[in-house]
Amino acid sequence: MMRTRVTLADVAAIARVDRAVVSRVVNKDPTLNIRPETRERVLAAIEELGYRPNVAARSLRTSRAHMFGLFIPDFANPVYAEIIKGAEAEAATQGYVIVTGSATGAGLGEYMDRIGQGRIDGLLLAGAGDDSSLIAQLDQSAIPWLMLNNRSRSVKRYVILDDRRAAAIAVEHLVLLGHRRIAHLAGPSRSDTAARRSAGYSAAMGDAGLPEGPIVAADYTPAGGAAAMARLLADPEPPTAVFVANVTSAIGAMQAVRTAGLEIPRDVSIVAVHDFELAGYLHPALTTVRMPLAELGRRGVTLLGSMKPDDTIAEVLAGPIELIQRGSTAPPRR
Repeated sequence: MMRTRVTLADVAAIARVDRAVVSRVVNKDPTLNIRPETRERVLAAIEELGYRPNVAARSLRTSRAHMFGLFIPDFANPVYAEIIKGAEAEAATQGYVIVTGSATGAGLGEYMDRIGQGRIDGLLLAGAGDDSSLIAQLDQSAIPWLMLNNRSRSVKRYVILDDRRAAAIAVEHLVLLGHRRIAHLAGPSRSDTAARRSAGYSAAMGDAGLPEGPIVAADYTPAGGAAAMARLLADPEPPTAVFVANVTSAIGAMQAVRTAGLEIPRDVSIVAVHDFELAGYLHPALTTVRMPLAELGRRGVTLLGSMKPDDTIAEVLAGPIELIQRGSTAPPRR
């Protein structure tokens, strides 16, 4: 038997208030002046009946879609799953949903064509490049937008993580273990996150009084990490430790070490930025620097919903950032 949809009238009857009061409570109307016990009664009735607002009808009344877009480079990268999780959680508290697309699918242009024209109330861009034509397209769309962990030279509309600090934590860990030949498996050369992590690596090596090791760039994929690690291991004096800019690249890097007939961490230690559950189940388990990815998604939604479209947003989300030490790092072999 099909369940009858719960209506505002049903909630109003249980709470003993007018339907308009229920509507204003649901929509968090700041001008609504009712007693706290009345508000609690309405909220209890909503919970009891399992009432869910009719989003389509509410959109017609308010001229808002109650949806935010979130565009990511690749669904295969587990880093973005955590960002999406945080964004969805915060959006739900505001009565919104997240519509996610990726560069491996339709691409940003087609994504904007499909969800634009009033279908979303704001757009989060995770990993989009510093493209002036992209910025112009977004400005012309009149949709509020914000970059997540990426910065644009032309516009200040971003919230980023402290990638320099994450890199420094990784390098400091290797130095404390006794490593002196520390290489860097960097991210893509045009990536803002990669540039910040490389800067953190260089600064940390300098602070430790060590010369920089070889730096090889790769995309954030296992295949890219494997190819870059193979190049590092082919050096006449290979590193005893490698700081990898991304956990997905590190998975490929670990495979390249095994392919070369070497062992982790006996022959080479590996530490990577970002943590996810499977890192603890690799062989050996991967040492990582955990970043507040879910909090990044939550903060992005909060800013998108509270700031004006032309406001400057230039925020660094400081923490928490922590080293998760596992089996892929150890003192260098004597």
